[in-house]
Amino acid sequence: MKKNKTKQKVMDAACRLFYAKGYNGTSVRDIAKKASVNGSLISYYFSSKQGLLEGVVIDYYEAYLDQLEIMISETEDMPPIDRLKELVKIIIQYKYKHHEFSCFIQRELSMDSVFVREMMVTYLAKEDHIISKIFDRALSDTSHQIIDRNFLLLQLKGLLGTPFTVSNEWKSKLVTWDEDLFVRKYVKSIHQWIDYVTQKEVNSTNRHPIA
Repeated sequence: MKKNKTKQKVMDAACRLFYAKGYNGTSVRDIAKKASVNGSLISYYFSSKQGLLEGVVIDYYEAYLDQLEIMISETEDMPPIDRLKELVKIIIQYKYKHHEFSCFIQRELSMDSVFVREMMVTYLAKEDHIISKIFDRALSDTSHQIIDRNFLLLQLKGLLGTPFTVSNEWKSKLVTWDEDLFVRKYVKSIHQWIDYVTQKEVNSTNRHPIA
């Protein structure tokens, strides 16, 4: 279905302003000015600023989860570790392509925004299910115990979110790269981490008891 260009322009402007000023710091007037539209159009399309945020979240996550579902369908015959690596690439590519809103989402979640979390709970649950399921299969042939897998999954989720949570001081060292270069380098670093943690001998030879 062809998207309404004016509506999309409003959503794009909202994404940039929510990223720069936060949800509470952004007014409908700010969004209308950024999008170069009459404020009444925002009320017409979204009813309110909250409705606009809901629209942006739905647009972001439904497209994101659609890509993950397509990837799952197209990689059924892949070895589990290669499939996990492909999942990582798709996630980083999508989130970096929508960098500003990805950062806004991560920031709101880190502040435990009840409003945003309630809005996204279904999407977050689906994302978590997909990542956990594919990660578990990738580790199924290793010697890692259940408790190790839980910690490793936590590390993976941290790696997937880090580019969108770091401070502007650190971020300036990264986003000056072009998008393709950053994605390639960062995905490669996560792939190397996956190679390390999925080695059977890692857990048996390098584990030390915790006092």
